[in-house]
Amino acid sequence: MGFDRGPTGRRLVLPARLTPPKALGCAGLNPTMTAADADLTLQGATLPDLLHPSAMRRIDQANAEPVIVMAFAGGNSGGLFADLLKRATFAPSTFRAEAFAEDLFVRNFVGECFRVSVGGAHPTLVTEHLLRLLTAPPTDAAVVDFRRQIIWELSQSPGLRRKFEELYLGLGRLRTVLEGTSAGFGGDSNRRQLSVLEGFADVVELMTQGFATAQSGLQRLSAFGTAVRNSEAFRSLVELLRYDEGMAAVEFRVGIGADGRVRKLELLKVDEAKENAFVNPPWRRWLAKLELFGRGFAFGDGEVMARLLDAVFEGIAPTLPLLVQLLGDMEFYLGGLSFADRAAAAGLPVCLPDIVTAGQPRRISGLFNPLLLSQGKPVPCDIEIDRHDATVLITGPNSGGKTRLLQALGLSQLLAQVGLFVPAHSAQMVLAPSLVVSLIQETRFDQSEGRLGMELMRIRGLFESLPSGAMVILDELCSGTNPSEGEEIFELVLRMLSILRPQAFITTHFLDFAARLQQRRQIDGLRFLQVALGPQQEPTYQFAEGVAQTSLASHAAARLGVTGDQLMALIEANLNRESAPLSRGNNIH
Repeated sequence: MGFDRGPTGRRLVLPARLTPPKALGCAGLNPTMTAADADLTLQGATLPDLLHPSAMRRIDQANAEPVIVMAFAGGNSGGLFADLLKRATFAPSTFRAEAFAEDLFVRNFVGECFRVSVGGAHPTLVTEHLLRLLTAPPTDAAVVDFRRQIIWELSQSPGLRRKFEELYLGLGRLRTVLEGTSAGFGGDSNRRQLSVLEGFADVVELMTQGFATAQSGLQRLSAFGTAVRNSEAFRSLVELLRYDEGMAAVEFRVGIGADGRVRKLELLKVDEAKENAFVNPPWRRWLAKLELFGRGFAFGDGEVMARLLDAVFEGIAPTLPLLVQLLGDMEFYLGGLSFADRAAAAGLPVCLPDIVTAGQPRRISGLFNPLLLSQGKPVPCDIEIDRHDATVLITGPNSGGKTRLLQALGLSQLLAQVGLFVPAHSAQMVLAPSLVVSLIQETRFDQSEGRLGMELMRIRGLFESLPSGAMVILDELCSGTNPSEGEEIFELVLRMLSILRPQAFITTHFLDFAARLQQRRQIDGLRFLQVALGPQQEPTYQFAEGVAQTSLASHAAARLGVTGDQLMALIEANLNRESAPLSRGNNIH
C-alpha cells in the first residue's frame, strides 16, 4: 500500500479503554413505560462519533428525529441523509474555506481522489459534507491525532477495514430503504418498514461483532452496538422480526396425483413460537378481535402489524440520527483510504506526517500533486527548508512546476490538519492556524478594477485576517503591474509578512529583484527555491536552493512556436493563401 509511518510518526498511541456501556431503557410495547423512557440516552463514550476524542451528537436530534419518523412512515424522502449531514457540526476551526478551497481545487480533489469502491460497488458520497470536513481542520491537535489513529489502524488491518466497509454497505442499505418508497415492495408499506427494521438490526450486529478488538476510536462502534443491542427497544425489534419470519412452524402432508396436481393437503402439526412476546394463543387472538369489534373498531391484521411496527420504531428512532452522523464519518475515512489506494496504484506512497513545532525544519520527501493523478503519474519532489516560519520565494521558468508545487503544498497542509494521509513518502510539518491561497486567476468581465487594482485588493484581503504562523501561498505576486512598481509593493508585502512569521510560499518572475533580496539578506526568514533544470535546460520538476538565472522564455517560445522564424513562416503562409485566388483569377482572362 505504501504507508510509511504511524499517526505520531513513531508508534500508534492507543486511547484508554472504554467503560462498559450501561443497558438502555426505551419504549417498545411495554405500556408501563413513559415517553421519557423512550429516549435512548447514550453516554458520551458510546456515541459512534469517529471524528472527535470527546464524542458528541453533531446532528440536531430535535429536528432530525421527526423527519426520520416521517420517512419511516411514508418513505419518499430521497436525500434525507444528505440533508441532515449538510447541517452537521464539527469541532471548532479557524480556517475559512473561501480563503483557499477554490484555488486549491478541493472539490476536484474530492471528486477524483475520494472515489470509493467497496465490494464492487461505487457508492455516491455526500460530497458537500466531505467538503465541509476537509475545509474545516480542527483547532485542537488532539482531534487531529484521534483521527490519525483511526485511519492508521484501518490502513494497517485489512480485516478491520473489511468490517468497516461491510458496516458502511449496511448503512447504505438502511439509507436506501428508509429514503425509499413502498413501490419496490409491491406497495406493501408494512413490508418496507420491516425491511427498515431488518436493516437497523443488521447494522447493530455488524457494529457489535466487527470492532471489539479495535484499539483506536473504532472501539466506539462496538460499544455503541452493544449498548443498543442490550436495550429493551432492540429486544422488541428482534422479537417482531422473529414473529414476522416465523409465527409458527407448520407441517403438511401433500398428496400428488398422476397429472402432477395436488390431490390432498393434510395439516399434521403446528408449533407456535409461544416464547415470542408478539404471539398470543388462538383463543386470546379471537377474544381480542371480539372485544375490539364490540367497541366499534374494525381493522384487519395488516393494520395491527402497522401499529406494532410504529411502536417498535418509536423505541429505536432516537438512535437513527447517530447512524446518519456515522455514515458521514465513515465516508471521510473511506475517502482518505481510497486516495491512498489511488496513489499506491500509481507507485506513489503516502504518509501521516510528523507534527513538529515552527522552529524545526520543513522536510517533505516524495511530495506529489494529487490533482495530477488522473492525468498519469505525477513527478514527486523533495522540499527541505531549515525552518517552518519562513517566507520562500520560488523562481523558475513557466511550465516548470511552480504552481503545481504550490497546490501540492496547500493540499498537503490541509490533509495533514484534518488527520488524513498526505501526498508524500514522508513529511515533517507544523499545524497552522489558517491557510490562505491565492493563485493567478483569469480576468473577469465584471471586475471593477484593472489587474493592478485586483492585485492590490488581493494583498489587502490577505492581511485583513491573517494570524501569526498562518500558511500563505501566493502565485505570481505583483505580476499585474510594471516591474519597478511591482517590486516596491512586493518588498512591502515581504516585510509585513516577516512580522507575522508565516509559513509562506510565493512564486515570482522578478528574477533580478529576487537575486537582490537574496544578496542583501535584509528580510528575516526569507528563503529561496528555484526550478532545477536538466542538461538541455529543460525543467526537471525538482527544486533546489537559490534564484533562477532565467525564465527560459525563449525555450517556451520555441516549444509553443513563437520564435521569429516560426512566426515568419506563419505570415508567409497567410500571404500565400491570400494571393492564391488572385493568381487563379488572372489565368481565367
